[in-house]
Amino acid sequence: DRPRLAVRINITGNAGSGKSSLAKRLGVELGLPVFSLDSIVWQPGWVKTAPEQRALAERELVARSRWIIDGVSAFVRRQSDVVVFLDVPRLVCAWRGTVRACRYFRRTRPELPAPCPDIDIVPRLLRLIYRFPRGAGAEIRHEARLDPARFRVVRHPIGFEALVQGLVRELAR
Repeated sequence: DRPRLAVRINITGNAGSGKSSLAKRLGVELGLPVFSLDSIVWQPGWVKTAPEQRALAERELVARSRWIIDGVSAFVRRQSDVVVFLDVPRLVCAWRGTVRACRYFRRTRPELPAPCPDIDIVPRLLRLIYRFPRGAGAEIRHEARLDPARFRVVRHPIGFEALVQGLVRELAR
């Protein structure tokens, strides 16, 4: 009995862990459309979307039959065939987030609604990165222990390439 082809993949992890970069790479390799929860979570000017509006948008997004969604959402994780958890150290995330803020200093990243320049959110971003391991990170680690067949946990960006190749081989069967 062959396993069901995974066509619904959630890439989750701390801010700056590499979710968007990995999602784009996997999307190309697997021929799947890629969506970012950042486009749902944030409104122009770094205003958070209302919870009921976010829930509706997430339901609409996961209703599609094939996708890769990057971002942190318990609902999206439950709808996923495979969850990739980038459990990357805080210092790596902080460094990557800071570099990204410099790269998009006064510009908006493609996955965000304009205007959302990264420089405007750096203090908030660093607080989020610091708090993640004990908050959402602990919850995701717990879920991964309960459902190891569905979760892939990567603890350092060095492991991204092996993960991509492994998923491509697994899904090509």
